[in-house]
Amino acid sequence: MSETTVWLSAATLVATVATAGSLWFSLGLGLTPCDLCWYQRILMYPLVVVLGVATVERRAAVSRTALPLAGLGVVFSAYHSYLQATTAQCSLGGPCASVQWQSPVVGLTIPNLALVAFVAIAALSVGAWLRVERR
Repeated sequence: MSETTVWLSAATLVATVATAGSLWFSLGLGLTPCDLCWYQRILMYPLVVVLGVATVERRAAVSRTALPLAGLGVVFSAYHSYLQATTAQCSLGGPCASVQWQSPVVGLTIPNLALVAFVAIAALSVGAWLRVERR
């Protein structure tokens, strides 16, 4: 397995875990996603397919597609985390108490977890792209 494939596989894994996690929060725990949560989902879900196909086809150039999605995801989830930390309203459309849920292990909220995932995907995509550029 090439080094580029390892980077892309890791990015695909992060996107897959984040997508499964968001579905677990809404379907498993019954938490209703707020407006900002929906925007983050819209940006995360396609990354599973985009990065998965790029991994199979060994296309590091997927960074051109993945980075804009991950970059916007970073912006939305950082803003969401900021709103959550500073106000009672953490959504464009009103309060969203369900995202006040905190991970029992690391103490991160849902928007914090999304931020970590988007940053990791962006970093891994850049890593894969840089491996190809160095050749």
